This record gives sequence, structure tokens and C-alpha cells, in this order.
Amino acid sequence: MTDHVAAFKLALGNYPTGVTVVTACHETNPIGLTVNSFASVSIDPLLILWSLDKKSQLHPYFMSAEKFAVNILASDQEQLCTLFASKVPDRFAQAKWSTSSLGLPILHDTAAILQCKCFQQIDAGDHTIFIGQVLDITNSQKEPLLYHRRHIGQIPKSFYS
Repeated sequence: MTDHVAAFKLALGNYPTGVTVVTACHETNPIGLTVNSFASVSIDPLLILWSLDKKSQLHPYFMSAEKFAVNILASDQEQLCTLFASKVPDRFAQAKWSTSSLGLPILHDTAAILQCKCFQQIDAGDHTIFIGQVLDITNSQKEPLLYHRRHIGQIPKSFYS
């Protein structure tokens, strides 16, 4: 690893993010993985983005998906974060989920869910950026799960004092 790459990883590893699990269907099977490269893009229309490494086993399936859901994990869902970041073959067998009215696999008890249709896919180096147009939003008003310096946790209560 070059010094430049190491410095890049160090800088971005020090940037706290929320944690999501992006889900979709491949044929009739649910697919999903942990993603922290998630951001809002536009209010008009409502657009969000996330990115996926082209080497991911799920990359070709997300490339062909017409819709996907961004499940924003709640502070008590560390286990889901770890599960969907793992190589476990049937991650959904170990998670509470259901199929939404839009036909997407959605996880239970999350902080929020954004169901999207694929708006655009952008080739970006060793990743693909997926931009989704938000079709449906579910908010539960739960505290979010955070990722920082390879650690997962909740917002410290002292943050708001």
C-alpha cells in the first residue's frame, strides 16, 4: 500500500458515518450488504447515493436491480451490521425482515428505510455509485448506528449536552 493510499484510508477512517444495509432482490432471492458510503444527493427529485466495490460478489446483482432499499440501522443493530458485512451465504435467515409493498426485502426495527428505484449508475474507479430515487420513506425516530475508526456504536449521550 502506498503512503498516499494509507493516508487516504486514515483520513476517511476518521470520518464518522452512519451504517446502512442495502437490500434488493436477485430473481426471487433477497440480497443485501452493509454499506457506510451512503449520502443524500437531491431534494428535487429525492435522490440518495451509495457505492459498491466492483469485486463484491453482489455487484452484478445490484447492477441489474431496478429497485433497492436503504435500511438505516438503529443504534442497537450492531449484530445486523456485522452479519451483512460477513460472507455468511444466507444472511436473511439470521435477520428479521419482510417483503415491502414495493417487493423489496426490508429489515425490521431499523431507524429508517428508503425504498428507491435505480436512477443512475456511475462508473467510479474500482466502485460503482448507485443513485436511487426515493419512492417510499419509513422513519422510526430511533437513534442511528455509527461507524468510526473501525468501531461500531451509538452516538454518545454527551454529544448533545
